[in-house]
Amino acid sequence: MMARQARRPPAAQAGTPVLPTLGEAFLFWLKLGFISFGGPAGQIAIMQTELVDRRRWISQSRFLHALNYCMLLPGPEAQQLAIYIGWLLHRTIGGIIAGVLFVLPSMFVLWLLSYIYVRFGNVPSIAALFYGLKPAVTAIVVAALVRIGTRALRSAPMWIIASVAFAGIYFFGVPFPLIVLGAALAGLAGGVFLPDAFRNRRDEKAKASVLDDARESPQHTHPTFRRALVITVTCLVLWVTPILLAGLNRGWQSTLFREGVFFSKAAVVTFGGAYAVLPYVAQQAMFHYGWLRPGQMMDGLALAETTPGPLIMVVQFVGFVGAWQHPDGLPPLLAAT
Repeated sequence: MMARQARRPPAAQAGTPVLPTLGEAFLFWLKLGFISFGGPAGQIAIMQTELVDRRRWISQSRFLHALNYCMLLPGPEAQQLAIYIGWLLHRTIGGIIAGVLFVLPSMFVLWLLSYIYVRFGNVPSIAALFYGLKPAVTAIVVAALVRIGTRALRSAPMWIIASVAFAGIYFFGVPFPLIVLGAALAGLAGGVFLPDAFRNRRDEKAKASVLDDARESPQHTHPTFRRALVITVTCLVLWVTPILLAGLNRGWQSTLFREGVFFSKAAVVTFGGAYAVLPYVAQQAMFHYGWLRPGQMMDGLALAETTPGPLIMVVQFVGFVGAWQHPDGLPPLLAAT
């Protein structure tokens, strides 16, 4: 027994969390991709429980900072949070693994459900299978939201801002960007006039984490102009090339090219989560382009809500069904895929 204890790493003996290997992180992100039900709240709740509370790969304060940062960006904030944490832990490859595995299981599940839908119509038994998971997911979401809220809101002014924001978005339908702007202005004013209430205090009782405020940020997180330029150019090429190839191969008025252009535009206006952009996607897909019928959009939303991954994956259903019904000379399944 004493010999075994002597061979343990000092960090493990002291209870200090150790940086996970890339393989360990890969297995976690793969698992997350299969269990990320419940929309962004459920996905963030799972990451809170697994990454902050259980594995201690990231501290509570850095987790909340990253979440706030991702919520200001267009696109699904839960996936962006996973990408950001994956990148912090294991550089670019870690971010790619986290981001891809976050949606890869849902991509295949939704592809299968979309094919069943266009071949056989809406199958209630399949939707019911996924709906059976919702009670458990709801319990996870509620527990994690309470845990995150009590740790993030540490003064009366913060509770007031949170309450006003909730009332504005829930009861009065105030647009999400205005909610964020108002909260930012309130925080800016509070930092000037009530600095003690708005100061970000470090939790002295918090357990040590791999990524926390007490440790210096990893070297690869320090920004450089060259890296920003390389990443920007690379991502633009990866984004634009398939659209141009579709236009050159199938024509500039083809369904595939027009879907590529449309979803590219939708990608940069998805502030406020999927619910904020879905009315725009539905209106354009049904009434402007004529890819879907009204009932089909509702069926796609129901399927997307019952599968893992971000709700914005419903755009995959829209693209699949739209190309299936307008294949432009291709076999329908090939065009849809």
